[in-house]
Amino acid sequence: MRKLVYFAVFEPTESGYSVYFPDLPGCISCGEDFEDAQKQAAEALGLHIYGMEKDGDEIPVPSKTPHVDPETAPGYIISPIVVFPDIVRNELDNRAVKTNLTIPAWLKDMAEAQGVNYSKVFQAALMDYLGITQVPTNDLK
Repeated sequence: MRKLVYFAVFEPTESGYSVYFPDLPGCISCGEDFEDAQKQAAEALGLHIYGMEKDGDEIPVPSKTPHVDPETAPGYIISPIVVFPDIVRNELDNRAVKTNLTIPAWLKDMAEAQGVNYSKVFQAALMDYLGITQVPTNDLK
């Protein structure tokens, strides 16, 4: 299973910590205390890597020593943050999402009278339409 470790800079603020990743511009987070900031940083890192992979962007190699922005507040903390991109991708790609569809009122009335589970029927119909015979899985490496 692929594992990435990037250094995060935790900058103290009046309300907790602000977090940025020197190797990943735009990947930022915050937390009410250091523990919360670490948790939020891990989530931000996972989402950032996921987005970069979806966009086909090259994932930068984590540096061995992070470059701290000179404007970072005094008292900052540097800490490694671990992410397992394949787990994040699997969770995000298989999450349930809501979508709207339009059907005739008479069909809705008949379906409701029979207790139809719209999500289940729509999934089955869409898979049939797309020729999908089994649910795809994202193999965790």
